Amino acid sequence: METMNSVAVMEVAPVPDPPFENATPLTPPPPTPLEALTLRRSARCLNMPRRPSYAEQERPKQPSGRGRGGDKRKIDEESPEPQVTQEAKKPGRKAAKADPGEREPMPVIAAVPVSCAGVTGAAAKDDVMGSGKSAKLRVKETLRAFNSHYLHFVQEEQKRAQAALQEIEAKGCLKRQTKGGKNKGSKQDAEVEEKEKRPSKRPDLKAITKMQETNAVLYPEKRIGHLPGIDVGDRFYSRAEMVVLGIHSHWLNGIDYMGVKYEGKKEYENLTFPLATCIVMSGIYEDDLDKADEIIYTGQGGNDLLGNHRQIGSQQLKRGNLALKNSRDNGNPIRVIRGHVSKNSYTGKVYTYDGLYKVVDDWVQNGVQGHVVFKYKLKRLEGQPSLTTSEVRFTRAEAPTTISELPGLVCDDISGGQESIPIPATNLVDDPPVPPSGFTYSKSLKVPKGIKIPSNIIGCDCEGDCASNKNCSCAQRNGSDLPYVSYKNIGRLVEPKAVVFECGANCSCNHDCVNRTSQQGLQYRLEVFKTASKGWGVRTWDTILPGAPICEYTGVLRRTEDLDGLQNNYVFDIDCLQTMKGLDGREKRAGSEMHLPNLHPENDSEAPPAPEYCIDASSIGNFARFINHSCQPNLFVQCVLSSHNDVKLAKVTLFAADTILPLQELSYDYGYRLDSVVGPDGNIVKLPCYCGAPDCRKRLY
Repeated sequence: METMNSVAVMEVAPVPDPPFENATPLTPPPPTPLEALTLRRSARCLNMPRRPSYAEQERPKQPSGRGRGGDKRKIDEESPEPQVTQEAKKPGRKAAKADPGEREPMPVIAAVPVSCAGVTGAAAKDDVMGSGKSAKLRVKETLRAFNSHYLHFVQEEQKRAQAALQEIEAKGCLKRQTKGGKNKGSKQDAEVEEKEKRPSKRPDLKAITKMQETNAVLYPEKRIGHLPGIDVGDRFYSRAEMVVLGIHSHWLNGIDYMGVKYEGKKEYENLTFPLATCIVMSGIYEDDLDKADEIIYTGQGGNDLLGNHRQIGSQQLKRGNLALKNSRDNGNPIRVIRGHVSKNSYTGKVYTYDGLYKVVDDWVQNGVQGHVVFKYKLKRLEGQPSLTTSEVRFTRAEAPTTISELPGLVCDDISGGQESIPIPATNLVDDPPVPPSGFTYSKSLKVPKGIKIPSNIIGCDCEGDCASNKNCSCAQRNGSDLPYVSYKNIGRLVEPKAVVFECGANCSCNHDCVNRTSQQGLQYRLEVFKTASKGWGVRTWDTILPGAPICEYTGVLRRTEDLDGLQNNYVFDIDCLQTMKGLDGREKRAGSEMHLPNLHPENDSEAPPAPEYCIDASSIGNFARFINHSCQPNLFVQCVLSSHNDVKLAKVTLFAADTILPLQELSYDYGYRLDSVVGPDGNIVKLPCYCGAPDCRKRLY
């Protein structure tokens, strides 16, 4: 087992020869006026929507009438919706009362008038809410907020369940110590008590409730057709993600529809309600038939919901079934989402938006089990992107299974065996293809003898995993809760923080403790590849979940003043202290004010605007040096401390901000401020940005 502290002390030698034989040096950076500039990356840009801590949040005001309390009954009772009659309300009459089982729409986004013709246009419309952000970015921010809530509730539920089980175990020990129990029903009482204390609510459903309470659902009003920012082929890793976006507003039902409360709106005056807006094909009903462009869909109801696809009762023409029938008469398009089993998803499934279909026929028949079922035939509208799912399997860009299969392979492993998983390099751009060169790979930070790392602090005395000890001193350093949660054996950071305190060398917990998550080494298959316009980049072969650690940014630890005036594009400022204090336009993070007094005494003094230390990866470093900038990145920078409290010497670690799919490029915001780079002649130096994000700033600096 390698040491948990990734800092090594060394005498820094001159720049070594390239580690690859016959390697051509990297294409030099642009000429003057950049030759004498040190371009410094930083943790300045969080690029994550700040979710208020739960201590800061005010409880939302209850709307008049039925409240939205957070009790368990709220979501559990959404499934049995009341019957919707087929009688259409006449124009001019008072608006019909909303279905009790359907949430009142929140007035965040007004419903958009939809014509059934011409609805297949691009969905990525910009700024439909006047926020100044692209629809794509708002989708990403909504999912990030949901995942933050979700991980918080996973942690909360694990703590609650563990405390309950410990209480039950303690009571059981006490009863065993009592000789000749007087109460004959004591065993039965214990079983009832144990059932009452078991985990009783899913974290994803609690996260949905939190998003609804804070008006954070992206499209709370139900809509017909495409939704801005959600493209055909987009994938979701739970029903809950679809709910918080509004593409399918129920976490269980397969048919989403607009109830009679929409009937009084002018834009829908010629339509019959209820009206279907979206269906999910996930193999629950044995009578379904999926031919990709044509679907035979079984209505809802009568299924035992036990996963065996069996129909145990007859269906009725109400709710979603009636909505699909009305959609055939209205001719409105319906969004179709297909669900498939996926081992990479934390829910065991992945859902793909496959575009718009129309109901072209409907009928009633006896199903496989002899019960009455409603059947609907849907056909896909023309002019949409090609399907990414099919009848029997989920297809997507597949990563290669072996390194030898890689086209353009120029190096089997740029780490030279240092990482637990080899990192190949490919080049399909240069002719002849050449590998990355001009640096020596190092998975650990190198510290020159002239810089002293503080002595190790006193560690925790936990046995096993710190998550099982409510009195863990490392948890107290983080504010009371550990910063990570382990779910299905995957450690994930609950939310970006001012600083993360991990367990260190002096802690007695196991090496696989959840509070050592970022110290476990490379966990994913990655590839360094040559891009057409951005030099080298890094992409993943595996699905990476939000909050998962990617790597530490390694290189040589330097004093920033030693690099001034030198040409260097691989410098990362350790500006955690400046970020915590919000200096020079930096964005503060959760816990900044709480942690500052408890850090190294030197941190209490007036911090200079410029960081004192930086990491120089120009000649020594790991694959992080190849990760490109993006104005809309899928990674974020997190400062981590484990062996000391001096935040000026914190480790710089990259974490996943979003669900990153196989073959997607990794990226983070380099943190340059526009017009912040000045050349030797005093003029502002501008460099175009080629990240291609919808919200690209067009310039790197």
